[in-house]
This record gives sequence, structure tokens and C-alpha cells, in this order.
Amino acid sequence: MAVNSKTSAISGLAFATLLFIGLIMGANHVAARIAFDHGLNVATAVVVRSLVTAVVVSLIVYFQGVPVRLTGKHKKVLPAIGLLVTIQSLSIYSSVALLPVSLALLAFNTYPLWTAFWSRVIYGQRPERQVLLAMPIMLIGLALALDVFGAASGLGAKAQWGMIGVGVAFAVTAAATFGLALTLTQNEASDLDGRVRTATTMWMVGLLAIVGTQLMGDFQWPTATAGWWGLALLTIFYGTGFTVMFIVLPRLGVVGNSSIMSIEPIFALVLGWFILDQKIALIQIVGACIVVGLVIKLGLRKQVTSKTTR
Repeated sequence: MAVNSKTSAISGLAFATLLFIGLIMGANHVAARIAFDHGLNVATAVVVRSLVTAVVVSLIVYFQGVPVRLTGKHKKVLPAIGLLVTIQSLSIYSSVALLPVSLALLAFNTYPLWTAFWSRVIYGQRPERQVLLAMPIMLIGLALALDVFGAASGLGAKAQWGMIGVGVAFAVTAAATFGLALTLTQNEASDLDGRVRTATTMWMVGLLAIVGTQLMGDFQWPTATAGWWGLALLTIFYGTGFTVMFIVLPRLGVVGNSSIMSIEPIFALVLGWFILDQKIALIQIVGACIVVGLVIKLGLRKQVTSKTTR
């Protein structure tokens, strides 16, 4: 059933809430970088963040009386999604530990391209024309933001990649695994309540990350007060973001993963600039805006489509 465009528009309060989530998710990664710079390792951060969030979302499920009904299909696909999100979580934090926070998030924000890729490879779904047209432009924007030729830094391509190569590889891995997780979720688990799915996934991520800490030796906690503050804040910001997603946004009539929250790298750029003194060149900011703008445009197009047909 079709609805008019006015129905599909979001309110000012909903828009502000989405921007708030983007802000605190960006702050989550800035706090993580502070913690990493003061002794915390990536796996320990993922354990704490994920288990605390799992408890919070599980309490939401319990007190809201959300029915937990897992089909055989859910039981098969959820472990795969949990593993993918674990890899994504470890990878994006590893990238944040090595790159300026905004650039790590920016490279990760290319996950819509990976979602289109996996949908084509696994389910034979052809990417829409707008997605295909956006791909080269987004990659050009990413190349500008990362300064892949070393022009802005004056280092040259070889030296620049020597500095950013590993961090970019982690961010791309995060984008690829998250894109695959989204593809599986959309095609195999979209009928499962988002709160139940998130709680289940976070429990899996936390437990798998514990295994990761043991493979890496053991938990590695902050060695300075600033690191403990970073760990506390990244956990609070991440948990708050998810709580707002599943309590406030549904009441405002907004999908929790709205693309407006893709403004996160821009917030991270500003916060990283002022808090971490991570400065990037003007041309890199232009590239960042290109990527973020295209992600938001594609996401809003999908949002309108999903709301105007039934």
C-alpha cells in the first residue's frame, strides 16, 4: 500500500535524536582511542562494551515483554552473524587504534558497497542503478580522505601507505564483514525482533571476544587513569546509543539504523580534532563529506522506498 511523502518524513525530534546517536557513537570511538593509547587492548574493549550492552538490551527485552521466539533458521544464522560482528568489532577498534578516528570510521562507512556486493554474490540480487553510480564517486571520496597518494601529507604514496596501510586494511575488513552481516540479517533474520537480535548478537560478540583475549594472552587493562576513563566512556556511549535506538526511535517512528547516523565520521572528525589533536587536510575533509553524503543519500532512498511500499 502506498503512502504519501509526508507520512514518510521524520519529525524534527526524530532527526535530532538520530544526530545525537551519531554524535555519541563517534564519541565512543574517540574514547576508545584514548583507552588504547593508555594500555587497553582491543579485545578487552570489545568484551566490556559488548557484555554491558548485552545486559542493557536484554533488560529492555525483559521489561518490555518482547517475545523471544527463535526459529530453526534463526538458530542457524545468528551464530554466523555473531561471528561476523565480532570480527567487525575487533577490526574497527583495531583501525581506530592505528588511524585518525574519523578516517577509520570513514573507511568503515563504505559498508553499503559491501552489502550490495554480498547481496549480489549470495542471493543474486542486482544492485540498484543509484548504488552502482555511487560506487566510483564514493571510492574517489575515500581516496581523497585517506590521502592515498600522500599528496596532502607530502610523504608520497609509498610512505603514506606505510603509515595507514594496516589501519585501512582493518577498516575494510570491518566494512566487509559488517556488510555480510547486514546481508544475512536482511535476508535470513529480518523477521526477528531487532531488540532480541541485538541482545543475542552482543552476547555472542562478548563471549567470542573473551576467547580472543585468551588467544592474545589475557585481558589487558588500562595502565593510566585516562585509559580507565576512556573504557568507561566508550562503554557508556555505546550502550546509550543502543538503548536510545531501541527505546526512543521506535516511538518516534524511525528505523534504528537510519543512514542519517552515518554522519558519525564527521562528528568523530570534530571530536578527534579538539580532543586528540588529530588534524587532517582540507582536501581530506572534502573527501569525507563526499563519502558521508553518498551514504546518507543511499540510506534515505532505501528508507523512503521501504516506507512507501507494502
